[in-house]
Amino acid sequence: MQTETMQATPEIWGGVECSIIRMWNRWRDESSETGHAGRLDDLDLIRHLGIRTIRYPLLWESISPNDIETADFAWHDERLARLKELGVDVIAGLLHHGSGPHYTNLLDPAFPELLARHARRVAERYPEVHRFTPVNEPLTTARFSALYGHWYPHRRHMPDFARALINQCRGVALAMRAIREVTPDAVLVQTEDLGKTFSTPLLDYQADYENERRWLTFDLLFGRVDRSHPWFSRLIDHGIPEHELQAFVDEPCPPDIVGVNYYPTSERFLDHRRAKLPAGALVGGNGRHHYADLDAVRVHLPLGSVGPEPRLREVCARYDRPVAVTEVHHGCSRDEQLRWLNEVWSAANRLAGEGKNIAAVTVWALFGCVDWNSLLLREDGAYEAGAFDVRSPSPRMTALGSAVRQMASGAGLSHPVLDSPGWWRRDTRFFSSPLAAARSTVEGSARKVLIFCKDTVLGSAFCRIAAHRGLEFTALADITEPHSVRRVLLKHRPWALIHVTSAHGADGHLDGSQRNLECPADAAVLASVCAAAGVALMTVTSGALVGKSLSCRLVESSPVGPGSGIRNLNAAAESMAMKHHPAALVIRTSAVFGPWNTGDVLSQILDEIAAHRSFRLPAEAVCSPTYLPDLAHAALDLLIDGETGIWHLANDGAVSLYDWAREVAHSVGLDARLVLADHRGSVLTPAALASERGQVMPTVVSGVGRFLRDRDLRWNSTCAALDG
Repeated sequence: MQTETMQATPEIWGGVECSIIRMWNRWRDESSETGHAGRLDDLDLIRHLGIRTIRYPLLWESISPNDIETADFAWHDERLARLKELGVDVIAGLLHHGSGPHYTNLLDPAFPELLARHARRVAERYPEVHRFTPVNEPLTTARFSALYGHWYPHRRHMPDFARALINQCRGVALAMRAIREVTPDAVLVQTEDLGKTFSTPLLDYQADYENERRWLTFDLLFGRVDRSHPWFSRLIDHGIPEHELQAFVDEPCPPDIVGVNYYPTSERFLDHRRAKLPAGALVGGNGRHHYADLDAVRVHLPLGSVGPEPRLREVCARYDRPVAVTEVHHGCSRDEQLRWLNEVWSAANRLAGEGKNIAAVTVWALFGCVDWNSLLLREDGAYEAGAFDVRSPSPRMTALGSAVRQMASGAGLSHPVLDSPGWWRRDTRFFSSPLAAARSTVEGSARKVLIFCKDTVLGSAFCRIAAHRGLEFTALADITEPHSVRRVLLKHRPWALIHVTSAHGADGHLDGSQRNLECPADAAVLASVCAAAGVALMTVTSGALVGKSLSCRLVESSPVGPGSGIRNLNAAAESMAMKHHPAALVIRTSAVFGPWNTGDVLSQILDEIAAHRSFRLPAEAVCSPTYLPDLAHAALDLLIDGETGIWHLANDGAVSLYDWAREVAHSVGLDARLVLADHRGSVLTPAALASERGQVMPTVVSGVGRFLRDRDLRWNSTCAALDG
């Protein structure tokens, strides 16, 4: 096969997370869980980004789920026809982390031939498709399914791992043979995760073993696993007949494009020093030594050892083929997603500039993914957005999507958050403090966010989370005098201003006090000055201004409830902000609580109970308890995305303040009987918030669970990125 022409600048490809994974007798389909399976218009959104090539699923499990003799292409016919109309080329994925339909599995001797039959059928059905990935990440899938036992067939033995790997690679070779009988110029785009393993000197032998193993997918397909290869005898020792290995040597199936999937924690560090291991580290072993398997990026290693650039250099040096980064995704905050994409894109372009044959960079999980933070083992509904966020009524483009459009048009990325390094480059990432910390950015070089804090509870939360995310910011006392605001903007030259007015309105304080209310004139001043300076504005206010309803939850278009001067004042302030700054983002929230005991609603409640004082809370009216870290993260994501207008941000779910307080008090070991029910109605009782624009925050149950886990922690800049 002829290799593809070298690209002067890498192309931008896209991909949708499409894994169909079996766990015992339960199946998970990411295309369904992200909603992509039911949205044909997603393809138009992809083309709108400027993407002309996409990794797309034509998966065996979805086309022939019951019998290899039957196939249903209805869903795929519609989508491939639309992609053809849009001028988007397809890299067809036939098996994506799966073990095949229920009538086979990775250990089945018939697996390779069955996959080849599916491949031929796809090629015959879609002659316009010329690029294929018959099996995504064979080595990784074999590890997770047959060595670690995570996925079906849930084995944990080296002979099973070896068989699963050989079956998948043999399946790739037979599939491409069948495809090329139909489409002679078909191209093999073979993908694999190639994270490197590092170790303490004692464990060098184990690191060497794993670093030789990581190349097996490609080495087998290139026909390099002969008697001189370190894994030739190992595979034979694990039950693979020599003639099966020789078949790869005699009839290699070299990839036309070597696809590298790389994530921030792909690289590992093996550490036997139990006394120096980070808290919570799990210790395993190899029968010879016990050790922990840690994220290498969090360990002090020589500069340039880890990251996408050194791994791409290794691949280019090892294989004389075009190289593509076939998955770029980071399930983190929006700023970190942008920084990660920029890092991989920059590395690819540097290598291309040196003459390395870097074909493309693939923005993966364009519509996000679900529960990949647990390898799909838990059903938490943990969603990670991509170029689009599917939690809105229709997929909403994020800042990542805007970045993809820039890249596809040939422009460089320019978002202000890129002025600061990602968590994987900040000194706070390390498990232990570095002996000498070199700053990653020049002091004062990064564009900042200004945080005007009228409400200390919310202001403190936004400052903590901004530090956690590596966002440069300056916090100031609230300023509303026009000349003072202009001087501050001129001094700090921020790209955004966050105006934190009130977390509670009138309903958050147990003593019934009314404080930190927003003034319409102040809002107008801030909005006018920011608009004139081209500074993004986000103001955070209370959901107390919308009307109350016990039968339904309140959304952004719900009318402002009359009869309360407080509500009218807040509503007028919101209106003035959006009038004088049409691109302003207004966040409404309610009943906030957090792990820092900074005077929020729940902290007040728990303080009262701890002091053995009884008090009454509304029993009928519902509220939307809102976990402060979730609120700050979601609001900052929307700000970075460039969202405008009113957004309701609260954890998904509603409960009476009375029931909620009793439940949390009981969970932390306090006397819940001190919380008494108040059955008197009040126009100022809390309200339950919902959003018609998108529920972008986790459930109340999730928020309370993390509060109970984290309530004694004190977040600051020194513990940033530990959740990254």
